[in-house]
Amino acid sequence: MKITFLDAYTSNHGDLEWKDLESLGEVKIYDRTIKSEIISRTIDAEVIITNKVVFDRELISQLPQLKYICVAATGYNNVDLEAAREHGVTVSNVVGYSTSAVAQHVFSLILSLVSKSWAYGQEFHDKVWANCEDFSYFHDPILELKGKMLGIYGFGKIGQAVARIALAFDMKIQAVHKHPERDKMEGVEFVDWDSLIKSSDILSLHAPLTNENKGLMNQKVFEEMKNTAILINTSRGPVINESDLASALQKGQIKGAGMDVLSMEPPSAENPLIGVPNCLVTPHHAWASQEARTRLLAGIVDNIKAYSAGKPINQVS
Repeated sequence: MKITFLDAYTSNHGDLEWKDLESLGEVKIYDRTIKSEIISRTIDAEVIITNKVVFDRELISQLPQLKYICVAATGYNNVDLEAAREHGVTVSNVVGYSTSAVAQHVFSLILSLVSKSWAYGQEFHDKVWANCEDFSYFHDPILELKGKMLGIYGFGKIGQAVARIALAFDMKIQAVHKHPERDKMEGVEFVDWDSLIKSSDILSLHAPLTNENKGLMNQKVFEEMKNTAILINTSRGPVINESDLASALQKGQIKGAGMDVLSMEPPSAENPLIGVPNCLVTPHHAWASQEARTRLLAGIVDNIKAYSAGKPINQVS
């Protein structure tokens, strides 16, 4: 079985082993693949592993040996599923590997913003504290999470993991969710969208990107939020209108924002959030703990083994 991994670098920077994958067949692993290289690297592959490389109808139709695509992620919007079905190509993804890592990162962003640890840490290196007259100083209120209202938009596995951490901080929690009865949790109140945005001290986004929620967080919503509110996004960048968010932060309509995803990744030098105060952005690595990437690679191997045995799992096609 010929297997090609087109964009392996984000999954494995060299700190994990490939031996389990390499035991499955003749494996070619590329750190990155640009569009012009895809055909030559995959023309004879039965199995292709892709993280972000796009497989549209035109590309799938040019790969006669292709039988199976394993997406090295949970999201699979980079594969044309209809075209895959028409060409007899099975598509699977990997689920659940990053839940703990993303939930942890959510609170890394929250704590950085409420305690300003990232800013004060830099000020130490800039010798601001060294030049201060007082043993302790702060130039912005430091907030406690206890008693604050955490709003969660999207209450799937990651949203639920975030809620469990919030309960440990003795926060109040409310959520918007399509299946409140199925996923009810003690300490979590399900509310409508208007209630969520108006009463949340911290609003954390955890829904997949859809046509309905693209640009969901816009000027109108920011005007409805508390001016002390903090927005957290570890879902997908296009859920937020970034120009509107930059304006809301600059005008003081909300207090701060912490994000691990943007509408374009990597961002352009003209991204409107660059240089905006109280805006903390990390480079889409919430999912990428060493433990999560280990689980991801194990999931890829399990998927390919199941396909090879004629019993594919985690199918999305």
